Amino acid sequence: MKCPYCRADNDRVIDSRASEDNFAIRRRRECLACKRRYTTYERLEETGLKVIKKNGTRTPFEREKLKRGLEKACWKRPISDEQIEAVVSAVEADVFVHFDAEVESEYLGELLMKHLRQLDQVAYVRFASVYREFQDVRDFVEELEPMLEESRRRKP
Repeated sequence: MKCPYCRADNDRVIDSRASEDNFAIRRRRECLACKRRYTTYERLEETGLKVIKKNGTRTPFEREKLKRGLEKACWKRPISDEQIEAVVSAVEADVFVHFDAEVESEYLGELLMKHLRQLDQVAYVRFASVYREFQDVRDFVEELEPMLEESRRRKP
């Protein structure tokens, strides 16, 4: 492991523990050259899970791609990096429990939207507008109607 500060390839592990999602090992390291500390994460490299796109093509499952999509939807919203990471971890865990080799992109999209709807309604609509390829304002209204109805039912 190269130090991110001085690029030396000589460090020692100070502490190791499971990350919050229990899918990674968090390691605190100290560079022996510059004495600065940094954190690394080790994740199990899953073997070849493919995502089946709408057009039938297959691409490798990428955790970071899920995270980037969520970050775009949550941009300038009161959502922490930890909350985004928790959604990504939950979706990743679900996928690896239920699928061995391939998962359809529709399954991933719907699962992400389910989590986003509970997290932040604006981020949910942003994500849905891209994922469902909204063409005009009617598409937004159709997506919002169930949420508005649910909101009306909760108010006395």
